[in-house]
Amino acid sequence: MSITLRIILLVGSVVSFILCVRRIKQAKLKVENSIIWMIGSLILILMSIFSDVVGWISNKLGFMAPVNFVFFMIIVFLLIQVFVDNIRLSELNEKIKNLNHYIALKENKEKNKE
Repeated sequence: MSITLRIILLVGSVVSFILCVRRIKQAKLKVENSIIWMIGSLILILMSIFSDVVGWISNKLGFMAPVNFVFFMIIVFLLIQVFVDNIRLSELNEKIKNLNHYIALKENKEKNKE
């Protein structure tokens, strides 16, 4: 892995980690939602520091270059994040549906009293 890619990876990961921590301190981001981003940032930091290990793993897995393995890991991370977000979205939609039913029943009950 080239030194330029390692520096870009390190700087980008550190910046994203710092942004997560700042958002948590400002109470704009929940800790449970930012854990996956912090873990991803730490993994990318480790990958940029220990590029020999990344090269060895990518060679064992059959990647043409270590940078392809890094991109693969980033894509896997983003797919996991999308999957987790879809699960949360489905849960929230179900809660909204239940709340709508509750409100409709409550309004119907008040209407029948009058």
